[in-house]
Amino acid sequence: MRSRGALLTVSIATAVVAVDQVAKAVVRVRMVLRTTSIPVFGDVVRLFYVQNEGASFGMMPGYRPLFIAVSIGVLVAIAAYVVRRRPERPWIVVALGLVAGGALGNLIDRVAFGWVTDFIRIPFDFPVFNVADSSVVIGVAMLVWWLLFGPAPAGPASPAEPPSPHETGAPGEDVREAY
Repeated sequence: MRSRGALLTVSIATAVVAVDQVAKAVVRVRMVLRTTSIPVFGDVVRLFYVQNEGASFGMMPGYRPLFIAVSIGVLVAIAAYVVRRRPERPWIVVALGLVAGGALGNLIDRVAFGWVTDFIRIPFDFPVFNVADSSVVIGVAMLVWWLLFGPAPAGPASPAEPPSPHETGAPGEDVREAY
C-alpha cells in the first residue's frame, strides 16, 4: 500500500470521527432532547438535540440493520479502493476520508445507541444534521465533482509515439514504477 494517500485518507477519517463523536457527546450531556435551541450564528445556525432513528433527514426510521449494513459496505468499499487503487490525488484522498469518517461516525452511534445524534439546525425547514452527515455530503459532492470535471483518464499513447521501454517491458528494463 502506498503510504501517503492511504495515511491521509485514514487521518482525515479519524479526525472526522473524533470531531463528530466529541460534538455528539457534548450535545448528549449538555442539551435536553428536543427542548433546547442554542443560537450559534444568530438564527442561521442553531444547536438542537435530536435522536434520529432513520437515515439522512430522518427518512425510513426502523431500518437500523440496513443502515448498519450499508455503512459497513461503504467502509469496506473505500478500504478496498484505497488498498487496490492507491489513490494519491489529494482531491480523491480527502473525499474518501470525509465519506469514510462520516460513515463511521454515524455507524458508531447506530451500534452504541440505536440512533444517530443530530444537533445542527439551519433555517428553511432543513432537517437537523451532524458533523458526520456534513462530512459525507461534502465528500460525495467532491467525488461527483471529480467525476464530472476532473482530468480525463490517460488514454493509450498515440500511434506516432513509440512506446517507452517501461511500457513494452524491454529486456533488462525494470517495469515497476520508480516511486
